[in-house]
Amino acid sequence: MSTADDNNEQYVGGSEEITSNKKESTSCEQNNVDDITKGINSMAMQDDVSTCANCGKVGNSDDMNICNKCKSVKYCNAACKKKHRSKHKKACERRLAELHDERLFKEVEPKECPICMSSETYTSTFQSCCGKRICNGCIYAMQVSEGKDLCAFCRTPIPSYDEQFKRTKKLMDKGNAEAFNMFAGYYVNGRRGIAQDWAKAREFTLKAGELGCASGYYNLGVAYEYDEGRGVEVNMKKAKHYYELAAMMGHVGARHNLGCLEGESGNYQRAMKHFTLAAKAGSEKSLNNIKQGFTNGMITKEEYANALRAYQKRQSEMKSDERDKAAASGMFIN
Repeated sequence: MSTADDNNEQYVGGSEEITSNKKESTSCEQNNVDDITKGINSMAMQDDVSTCANCGKVGNSDDMNICNKCKSVKYCNAACKKKHRSKHKKACERRLAELHDERLFKEVEPKECPICMSSETYTSTFQSCCGKRICNGCIYAMQVSEGKDLCAFCRTPIPSYDEQFKRTKKLMDKGNAEAFNMFAGYYVNGRRGIAQDWAKAREFTLKAGELGCASGYYNLGVAYEYDEGRGVEVNMKKAKHYYELAAMMGHVGARHNLGCLEGESGNYQRAMKHFTLAAKAGSEKSLNNIKQGFTNGMITKEEYANALRAYQKRQSEMKSDERDKAAASGMFIN
């Protein structure tokens, strides 16, 4: 019996020890959870606080003034912001330039024809019925291959010139960017009963760009770069500005022209960046300039090879039998 009692006592003792260990384990785990929670809460609190760039005072981020330009520094009040302005100016300008270049040299996906879904090329035509820009290959396939004088997208009969003019005006009332760019062309050429008016053309071209038509900004860039009697004086700063806006929206011609402007200014690395992006988007002119840049040691063999492969890939994506036939038909003037 004593042996049994001893064993029983040992068992009871072991049970208490296990229970004690469990309590200790649970307590440790709870402590760990508490520590983690405190750490996360502390980090969250740190995220919610900022230091004034002028006086060093710590405050709630949401309650502080921020630099309106670079958005990178905060101040406890307007007075500190004003006092620190002269010290922050150079850093602010440097950060603004960095942010601008990030947007400028970001590769933009090419627009696609809404019918064949292939990369859009220079050879596309605006449709005043639906407000779409359709590749000439799809238009050719509809009008020639299928023998139907209809819009390839919405199947509306092709309008007369007068009806096209009226439809374009209606699209402008709806805020269609391509329609504004199209109407600007009427003022440029003095067509559809509209007297030539360069000022009005620039107004409509600018509106087209603001609404999202890259060609609008590109056309303004061309006007300020070359003048050519377009009612403005040559202004290379403005030309570059509008080319940049167009390039950031994916306009390949604007990107190529920026490369030329940078090259003429001696900024060869920036020029090669522009040419590389334009070549990847399908510009043969830019590819030729990259090749010349490689010959002159401005870019590496690998960089040239990568640009060449990207150019060939984009050309393949844009190519189709219908587009080739459309180009050879003489139906389209681009």
